[in-house]
Parts: sequence; C-alpha cells; structure tokens
Amino acid sequence: MSEQPVADRSVRLAWAADTDSIGAVQARAWTASYGSLLPPAVLADVDAPTFAAAWREAVTRPPSAQHRVLVALEAGRVVGFAATAPSEDPDAQPGDGEVVAFHVDPASLGEGHGSRLLAAVADTLRADGFTRARIWLVVGDDALRGFLEPAGWAPDTAHRTLDLTGDGSATLRQVRLHTSLSSDEEAAS
Repeated sequence: MSEQPVADRSVRLAWAADTDSIGAVQARAWTASYGSLLPPAVLADVDAPTFAAAWREAVTRPPSAQHRVLVALEAGRVVGFAATAPSEDPDAQPGDGEVVAFHVDPASLGEGHGSRLLAAVADTLRADGFTRARIWLVVGDDALRGFLEPAGWAPDTAHRTLDLTGDGSATLRQVRLHTSLSSDEEAAS
C-alpha cells in the first residue's frame, strides 16, 4: 500500500504531541515580538516548557468544544499556532469569538503560514457559530497589526492594560481588533 501524499504546508487542529513545539514557537515569537516591550526580568521568565504544559492542557482538556488550538505545519513541523475561543470580554455578544493566541515562528515569517493560519482561524470560528472575531494586540506589535489590518481587521476602541507581575512593575498595553466572519454572500442577503 502506498502512502497518501501530505501537503508540505498546512493547518490542522493541534494534537497533544504538538504541544512541546507550540511552546517552543511561542517562546521564540514572544522573544522576537516583545523583546523590546517587556522588562528584562519578565523576558527572562519566557520558558518553552512552561508554555508547552499550558498548551498541553488546552489541547487535551479544553474548557469547551469551542476552545480550539490550530497549528501551521511545514513538512510536518509546527511553525505557527493559534487558539480560538468564545470571547470573554465584558462587552462580548454570543456571536463574538476570540483569537486568544496567534504566533508564527520568527524563522518562518513571510512564507504564507500566517495567512493560512488566519484563514483557518476564520473558518474554525465560523464553524463554531461565531459571526465576529476579536483579538487583543500588544501596543507596539506593529508587525502583527500590519498583517491583520489589510486582512480586514480594525480597532474597535477597546483597550486594556495587563499587569504581568501582579504588582504593577511590568505592564503591557493592548488594543482590540475585530472583523466580521460573515461571508460577502451572507452580508448581501
């Protein structure tokens, strides 16, 4: 029996076996994206095994059927990931989904993985019954914002400040972007 061909570049739901790779991608992406925005003490705590343990829990015991983790693959290797869930923002409506994580390995940027991952995120949120998507971005993450805005995402005036240490010594400001998940055909009808 011959093996079925496998796409060299694809996106699928994450498996438990992917979580070490997801943690490593997140650590590299955080270091590259937030290195100039985070205090050195916080940056020193960026730890792939700790991230991997959290993702293992998210993949193997999601809080609901609408909590999903997707991976972008190149030749079977995890090069990016995203996580989706119902929005838990105080102003969220039942149709609001959220992209709670979206990272591509810095070494794999510009190769189309982010675009494939973003399309899969939209398809997944739509399949889960959401009509609008939200994502919180770190103020200063101009690369991700510059990627999302041409894809139809826009700021919606919401913002927040995260206290990374619990004592106010290290904070990150975030802005929320949103996009409609309705297809052009649905919007026209």
